[in-house]
Amino acid sequence: MFETRIIAIAGGSGSGKSLFTKTIKEEISQSGADIIVLCEDHYYRDQSHMTMEERIRTNYDHPNAFEHSLLVEHLLQLKKGNSIEYPQYSHAKHTRLDETIKIDPAPVIIVEGILLLAVSELLPVFDVKVFIDTPLDICLLRRIKRDIQERNRDLDSVIVQYQETVKPMYHRFIEPSRFIADVVVTQGGKNRIALDVIKSHIKQILN
Repeated sequence: MFETRIIAIAGGSGSGKSLFTKTIKEEISQSGADIIVLCEDHYYRDQSHMTMEERIRTNYDHPNAFEHSLLVEHLLQLKKGNSIEYPQYSHAKHTRLDETIKIDPAPVIIVEGILLLAVSELLPVFDVKVFIDTPLDICLLRRIKRDIQERNRDLDSVIVQYQETVKPMYHRFIEPSRFIADVVVTQGGKNRIALDVIKSHIKQILN
C-alpha cells in the first residue's frame, strides 16, 4: 500500500495555477505514473436553494464561499486509501451539479485553488505548499479572456466583479498566504525551473 502525498498549488485567479498543474500532470503521466488533480472550485457551496440573482451576488473569492470542511474530509479519506465522491460545479449556474465522480486514491494528489493556503484547517493536510506569484495586471487580463470565452461572461460583469471582490479578497486572503508556501513560483505557470523542481519531488515520491 502506498503513502499518499498531497501537493497544494495556490495563487490568485488567473495566476497560472491550472497551467502549472496541468503541465506537471501531463509530463509525469507520460511515464505511466498516476496523479490525481482536484480543484478547489469544485467545493464551492451548493446554492441550488438561491435565486440566480442571489448566486451572482455571492463573493466567490471569500473562504466562506467554499465548503472547505468537505475538501479536508475528502483529502483525509484519500490518504487513508478510501475513494471519494468528487463534487461537480457549474460556473454558469453558480451551483453544484447533482452528479459526482468517484475518485480513487493515488500516491500523489495535486490540489489547485485560490485559497488553499489561506484556510488553517487545510494546511496540516498538505505535504508540499506551492504559491504561484503573478502580477495582478496579468491575472486580470487572463481572467477576462477566460471568463468571456469559457464562462459566457460579458466584459462589464468581469470588471465589476474584479473591482468589488476579486482584487480586495486577493489582498486580504490570498497574497498573505504566499508566506506560508514552501515554494513561491514567479513567472506564472510556464516557469520551467519550478516545474522541474516539483516534478523531481514527485518522482522521488513515486520511486
